[in-house]
Amino acid sequence: MSNNTTNVLASGIEIIGSIRFQNDMHIDGKIDGEILSDTGKVTIGEQADIKGDIKAGSVHVYGHVTGNIKSSRCHLNEHAVIKGDITTSVLSMEEGAHLSGRAEIG
Repeated sequence: MSNNTTNVLASGIEIIGSIRFQNDMHIDGKIDGEILSDTGKVTIGEQADIKGDIKAGSVHVYGHVTGNIKSSRCHLNEHAVIKGDITTSVLSMEEGAHLSGRAEIG
């Protein structure tokens, strides 16, 4: 069994409640609830709409997140829209990304 399996939540899927995972997760759907992983990487796709906090090892945002993000690494793509605070060791943010909240880095 592979250790770097990527779980995919396709667009058109809506979940109300928390999601916990190991490995990696790519989300293009809508989630109303927490996204939790101790060390995994979560990618919030361009079609994604997240309402809830995200806690993961690494977070890459291409879509919309309303909630706080806590991770070791966080990357905001040019189309990312974040309404909440980010706490991370490393933050990279492309020109065009929107952050309405605080960023605590280090």
